[in-house]
Amino acid sequence: MGVALNAVTKSFGSTQALRGVSLEPAAGEVLAVVGANGAGKSTLNKLLSGALAPDTGEVLVDGAPVHFNSPLDARRAGVETVHQHASDWTIPGLSTAENLVLDRLATGEDGAWASPRRLLPKAREVAEGLGLHLSTAALLDDVARLGVSERQLIAVARSLSQRPRLLILDEPTSALSAAEADRLFAIVRSLREQGVAILYVSHRLGEVDALADRVAVMRDGLLVATFAKPFTREDVVNAMLGELAEEIQRPSGHVAGNPVVEISGARLFADSTPFDLQLREGEVLGLTGLIGAGKSELLGALFGLRPLPEGTIALDGTPIRPRHPSEAIAHGVHLVPEDRATQALIPGWSVRGNATLALARRFFTQIGRERTRVIDLIGDLRVRTAGPEAPIESLSGGNQQKVVVGRWLLEPARVLALDEPFRGVDLGARRDIAAKVRELAAGAAIVVASADVDEVLEVADRIVVLSHGSVVQDVLAKDATREDLTLAMNA
Repeated sequence: MGVALNAVTKSFGSTQALRGVSLEPAAGEVLAVVGANGAGKSTLNKLLSGALAPDTGEVLVDGAPVHFNSPLDARRAGVETVHQHASDWTIPGLSTAENLVLDRLATGEDGAWASPRRLLPKAREVAEGLGLHLSTAALLDDVARLGVSERQLIAVARSLSQRPRLLILDEPTSALSAAEADRLFAIVRSLREQGVAILYVSHRLGEVDALADRVAVMRDGLLVATFAKPFTREDVVNAMLGELAEEIQRPSGHVAGNPVVEISGARLFADSTPFDLQLREGEVLGLTGLIGAGKSELLGALFGLRPLPEGTIALDGTPIRPRHPSEAIAHGVHLVPEDRATQALIPGWSVRGNATLALARRFFTQIGRERTRVIDLIGDLRVRTAGPEAPIESLSGGNQQKVVVGRWLLEPARVLALDEPFRGVDLGARRDIAAKVRELAAGAAIVVASADVDEVLEVADRIVVLSHGSVVQDVLAKDATREDLTLAMNA
């Protein structure tokens, strides 16, 4: 007995997000929930975590119906949730220590005006429960100064400190390095041994295969299949995608054109080795490496977010040194950023407004043309939405990502850089985005940065591995193996 759902339904307007779903994560079990974006996974999580109430059906605790009026009610019942989006993990403006012990602050256990320094002993205890060893300076500093992966680990550590009976992990490794993910997996296995029920939502089927005791597959608001070990990845994919379950094909080869971008003598960090790199027309370059290897720094230099400490960039043979994204855009360099929730989307705006944000001035007096182009984009990328005027928050994470990618597809780019474009995106959405990226490569240079080796193998013609800010491997995708790339990443 634990926390469960019994025949729950949930609708948003005319959209049925959940249709009679029953689910019971068992104590001492890792139950993975998979499904395409828009399948209903997020809504299911919100019912269990008290963020939403079902229209019909029941939330059960130890077999008895309950009504969660808020996430606080769910937490009192032993439900802890680590959400997918970075904006939900921490509160900027508060110190890292305060974020680690938010629950104590909320209940007044440390007094109404406890200083961050007074919170240090308990904050260290919470952090070290996940194996995080943070300096006093880091604990006292604004949590916003931490990277995306560090903030996610703060949220995980805080949830674990509550000793939950049901722990919901929504795409928990989306921002973690391989070492950080391995640490999390060890903790998940330990919690399972302690009798905690774990609901594990992930698009990464390798993780599901390694961790899950059971897999629940959702599609179109329905629970369409449940698999217990041993299960095959093919069975899970077929149940997830139904008729769309054709495997994404790796590029079979390509003929690259002339260099579009030539990077010479580039140094990403003060202590890294300089390197040269070319991006060629008609080629999708996959840029991979562990988190912190320098992928975002390289793309940021191309897009005018940060200068290279050393080195030069030439575009079609002409040296450039963009000092601001507007200068990069003027050169035809476009970037899809890593963190869509805080860097790429405007809450409260429509799908249309977010899709045309970068081109707002051009379309200011051409609303009809703007709307037509966005409707075409929705069709091309198979964005699941009620229409171009629907609020961006009404879309699933994968469909929001399609809108962010699509923003830069409305205007031809000379260089399109995508930083972790498949984070939190299901197999079907990943295929749609990858197909569009490959289509664009016919007249541009494309660089896709991802810490996930499988993602770059699926989309890239050529793969460059970064380690500590240096290029350690440059290989054609058709000659690359997962094992070789992983070894190079950890060099």
